[in-house]
Amino acid sequence: MLDHIFLTVSDLARSVAFYEAVLPTLGITARHDYEGKNGPPGHPDLEGFGANGRLFFWLRAGNPHPEAVHVGFVADSEEMVNAAFASALAAGATEIHSPGPQVHYDPRYYAAQVRDLDGYSLEFVYKSWQHER
Repeated sequence: MLDHIFLTVSDLARSVAFYEAVLPTLGITARHDYEGKNGPPGHPDLEGFGANGRLFFWLRAGNPHPEAVHVGFVADSEEMVNAAFASALAAGATEIHSPGPQVHYDPRYYAAQVRDLDGYSLEFVYKSWQHER
């Protein structure tokens, strides 16, 4: 299980605004700014996002490498996938694939995919079998 990921973005303020518009639709509402000067020498400033007492998605300024990273965000329902997709497009993302079943993985795998403002591939995913009690 991952604890956190850093995504390097070209314009930190622009990317923070994008993710602040998109991530709350997935229940990711916590925000934290970390000043790199408080860490070891050379630590970057970070903009963090999270939920349920955990910060796990961090942005830092630099040269993006969108071909190197794909991020899949958990959604709790198909409706949540649809809402995240719509909010991402409204915030400036470009569509890779619209919401729907991804039968090439599993007929119960429902997802949508976009490229963020730096071209990173983001997927909003609902896997019903992972939510069954």
